[in-house]
Amino acid sequence: MWLYSYDGVKFMDIDLLFKIAGIGILVAVLSQVLSKAGREDQAMMTTLTGLIIVLMLVITQISDLFETVRTVFKL
Repeated sequence: MWLYSYDGVKFMDIDLLFKIAGIGILVAVLSQVLSKAGREDQAMMTTLTGLIIVLMLVITQISDLFETVRTVFKL
C-alpha cells in the first residue's frame, strides 16, 4: 500500500483512494436499485456493509501510520 520515492520517503498509494471510490460508487448504485425496488431494509444493509468495508481499509492504514510513527520516534 506504500510507494517509496528515491529519497526513501513513504507516500500513500493512490490505489487505496480508487478502492474507496469504487466501493462508494458500487454501494450507491446498489442502494438506489434496492430502494427503487422497495427493499429499503436491504438497501440499508448494503450501505452499512460498504461503510464497514471502507472502515476496515482505513483502519489498516491508520495502524500502519501509528507503526511508522512508533518507528520514527523509537517508542
